[in-house]
Amino acid sequence: MRVYQALLQAFAWASAVLVGAMALAVTFDVVARNLGWANTGWVVEVSEYSLPVATLLIAPWLLHRNQHVRLDVLIDSLPRRLALLLERCANLLGMAICAVFVWFGSLLIIDSARLGSMVVKTLSIPEWWQYLLVPVCFFLLAVEFARRLRA
Repeated sequence: MRVYQALLQAFAWASAVLVGAMALAVTFDVVARNLGWANTGWVVEVSEYSLPVATLLIAPWLLHRNQHVRLDVLIDSLPRRLALLLERCANLLGMAICAVFVWFGSLLIIDSARLGSMVVKTLSIPEWWQYLLVPVCFFLLAVEFARRLRA
């Protein structure tokens, strides 16, 4: 369990560093363009890729700590037994949806790598790179939903 929690913590830290680096890079980009220093077009593209990556990295940690976005108004207004049943159903549904993302995300990565697809903008990267964290992070989310079912 310690290794698992350390992995979630490492992903959370990586997400925080990524968001901080994006903020610095965008600030630098604005200053550089206004001073006529250099063309930093890559900053926008790296930010486009970084936002979903940061979101994927932080999601399992937030769910683990019960700090994810949720609407408690309905749960709080229901009788305890019914609220627990609804929570279990939501966790089962969340786990099933995550399993679908793991499956199809993995197929997408395999297919993209097999085809050698590239994303060509300012930067050129293999297409599968941008999908690499989808099955990993959704697997961790599925583990969290399963953990919540046991509680």
